[in-house]
Amino acid sequence: MDAGNGCSARALSAYVIGGIVLGASVLALHLAGGPAAIPPLPLPPPLGALRRRARRPVRVYMDGCFDMMHYGHCNALRQARALGDELVVGVISDDEIKANKGPPVTPLHERMIMVRAVKWVDDIIPDAPYAITEEFMNKLFNEYNIDYIIHGDDPCLLPDGTDAYALAKKAGRYKQIKRTEGVSTTDIVGRMLLCVRERSSDAHNHSSLQRQFSSGHGQKVDDTGSGTGTRVSHFLPTSRRIVQFSNSRGPGPDSRIVYIDGAFDLFHAGHVEILRLARELGDFLLVGIHTDQTISSTRGRHRPIMNLHERSLNVLACRYVDEVIIGAPWDVSKDMITTFNISLVVHGTIAENMDFTEDDSNPYAVPKAMGIYRRLESPLDITTSTIIRRIVANHEAYQKRNEKKEASEKKYYESKSFVNGE
Repeated sequence: MDAGNGCSARALSAYVIGGIVLGASVLALHLAGGPAAIPPLPLPPPLGALRRRARRPVRVYMDGCFDMMHYGHCNALRQARALGDELVVGVISDDEIKANKGPPVTPLHERMIMVRAVKWVDDIIPDAPYAITEEFMNKLFNEYNIDYIIHGDDPCLLPDGTDAYALAKKAGRYKQIKRTEGVSTTDIVGRMLLCVRERSSDAHNHSSLQRQFSSGHGQKVDDTGSGTGTRVSHFLPTSRRIVQFSNSRGPGPDSRIVYIDGAFDLFHAGHVEILRLARELGDFLLVGIHTDQTISSTRGRHRPIMNLHERSLNVLACRYVDEVIIGAPWDVSKDMITTFNISLVVHGTIAENMDFTEDDSNPYAVPKAMGIYRRLESPLDITTSTIIRRIVANHEAYQKRNEKKEASEKKYYESKSFVNGE
C-alpha cells in the first residue's frame, strides 16, 4: 500500500472509531437520565466521499506535431481530455518532425503558442520525441505522473515501419480516440499548393478549385498531370460538434463585452496572441467570423483556404474566446452593438487588408463615432499570407512530404472502420 492509501485508511479508521465512541457516549447519557436534549453529532462522510477526496487526478498524455494547428487537432485534444482529469501535451521538436515527416510549416515556438491556447490543455512538454521510447515513457509515468498515453485510431508509424506507440500499448497504458474526419495538415497544405498552381495559370476559367476544397465538393482534384491529387476536405459540420466546442455560457448582466472580427483563416499564433490581448480588455470576448464570400471579395477568389465552419471551430477552441458569430457582417452596425451589448470593438495592427482605415466605407465607422473603437498593437507579425509564403518558399519539400503522407492517409481511409466515441 502506498503512502496515500495508508493515510486514507487511517483517516477512515479514525472516523469509524470516533463515530462508535460518540454513539456509545450518547446512549450511556440517555440511559443514565442525562440531559433530554443532546445536540446532534456530525456523521462521518460516506466511504465514496473519502475515496474521492484521496484520489489524485487522472493525468493523460497526448503528443503531436500540431503543425498548422486546426480543429482536428483541437478535437483530438478535447477527446483526450475527456479520458482524464488533466491533459498534458507533448509538442514534438522541429528536428524530430523534419527527420520523420519533413520540414514543419510552423516553428516550435509558434506551435507552443497554439497548443497552450487550446481550452482543454492543462500543461505542455516542449521538444517531445516523435516516438515513445522506454526512457521517455518512464519519464512520463514517474516525473509527470501520467496514467495513460493517448493517440487517434489512425496509425502512427516510424520511418522503419514500426508503431510509435508500441511500448505504451505493451505496458497497458494506451488509450485510443477517434480521428476527426475531413481535415489534416496534409489536406490544408495541399489546398495551398493547389491554389499556388491555380494562381500561376490562366487556364482555369471555371470556378476556383479552392472553392471545391472549401466546400468539400468532389472526391479528388488532380490538375498536376502527375496522377496524384490532393484529397479534398470531407468536413461535415454538425450542430453537435459546435456544441462540443462551445463554452455553453453567455455574458453576465454587467459583463464588459469586447468584440473583434476577421477571417481567422489558417488559424495561427498571430491570431491567438491578438485574441489574448482582446480578452484582457474585458470580461467576455465575442469574435465575428466573416463569411467565405466576404473574404473572397476582399482578399481574392483563392481565399479563404478553410471554410466558414472550419474557421469557426478553430476560433471556438481557443481558451480566450467566449463566443463566436458564425458569418459576421463586414460592417459593425449600431444595431449589432446594441444587440450584443458590446462595450468595446478592437482590431489588430497586423492584418491582411488594412485599406479600410482610409476608406469612406470603413466597417468600424460606427464604433469609432461612438468612441468605443480601439486598435491593438499586434504582438506577432504573422498573417495567413505569411503561412502561405512559407509553403511557396519550400514548395518542393512540402510537395514531396504531402505525396508521402497522402499515400498513408489514402490507406487509412480505405481500411478504416467505425470507432465509437468522441
